[in-house]
Amino acid sequence: MKCLTPLLLASLALLSCKPAGGPASSSASGKSKVALVMKSLANEFFQTMAEGAKKHQAAHAGDYELLVNGIKNETDLSEQVGLVDQMVSQGVQAIVIAPADSKALVTVLNRAKSAGVLVINIDNKLDADTLQKAGLSIPFVGPDNRAGAKAVAEVLAKKLKAGDEVAIIEGVTTAFNGQQRKAGFEDAMNAAGMKVVASQSGQWEMEKANAVAAGILAANPNVKALLCANDNMALGAAAAVQSAGKTGQVQIIGFDNIAALKPLLADGRVLATCDQHGDQLAVFGIEAALKILKDKTTPADQQTPVDVVVK
Repeated sequence: MKCLTPLLLASLALLSCKPAGGPASSSASGKSKVALVMKSLANEFFQTMAEGAKKHQAAHAGDYELLVNGIKNETDLSEQVGLVDQMVSQGVQAIVIAPADSKALVTVLNRAKSAGVLVINIDNKLDADTLQKAGLSIPFVGPDNRAGAKAVAEVLAKKLKAGDEVAIIEGVTTAFNGQQRKAGFEDAMNAAGMKVVASQSGQWEMEKANAVAAGILAANPNVKALLCANDNMALGAAAAVQSAGKTGQVQIIGFDNIAALKPLLADGRVLATCDQHGDQLAVFGIEAALKILKDKTTPADQQTPVDVVVK
C-alpha cells in the first residue's frame, strides 16, 4: 500500500537515532540516565511517543539524560529483551517500557530490577499474575484501555441498531492492552445488543489488518462495523472496506488518534478513535521515574487520560 511509505521512512529515521554506546553514566554527569524502550517504530503512535519524550528531555536537559529505543515490529520480543539488557549494561537508573508482550518481558525486567534499575511500565500493562509469581512490583503509568475502548464503541453503537453484525480486529492477543480493548469493545456491543460475528488479530499492523478485514467482509457480507484495536489496523480496515466497495456501508472505529487517521475521520471513512495522548504517555512515565529517583518514594500506579475523538 502506498500509504505505508512515509511511515516506514519515518520509522527508519527514528531507528537511525538509536544510541550505539549511550551517554556518560549519571556518576560522571550528575544527571539521571533514563531509557525509553518502546514497541514498533513502524507505528506512528510510537514515533509520536518518542518525539514527545525527546522534547521533554530537551526542556529538562539539566535534569536527566534520555536513551530512546524501539523495535522493528510489534512481535520482535527477543529484540526488545535485548534492548532492556543493553540499557542495563549502559548504566541507566530507570527504564520506562512499553512491553511488546505482557508476560514475556517480565523475566528480563526482573533482571533489570535485580541490577538496581527502576522500571516503569507504560502503554501495555504487564500481567499481574506473572509479576506476582516473579515477586515483582512494577508500577503502571497509563490509560484504562477497557474504558477507552468502551467509550469509542459506544459512539459506534449509536450509528447501529440492535442485532446488527459487527467484527473486532484485535491487537496482539498476548498484550494486555489488546485484551482490554477487545473487552471494552465487547462491553459496548453487548450492552447495545449487537452481534459480534468475528474477532481476529491484526497484530497491530496495517497490512495484516487489511488482510483480516478483507477476509471478515468476504465471510460475513452483513457486517456493519469493524472495531479496530489501534489506528494502524483501522487504516488497513478502511482500505479493505474501500476495496470491497462498501465505503459508507461499514463503519470503522480505531484507537490511538494518530495523524494518519485524521483525513479518514474528516471524510467519514472512520467514525471515531480514542486518544491516549501518545505524545505525553512516555513523558508521564519519565516524570514518575524522575520523582521516584529523586524523592526515594514507593512506586505507584498512575492512570493517564484517554478521550474519544470524532471528526
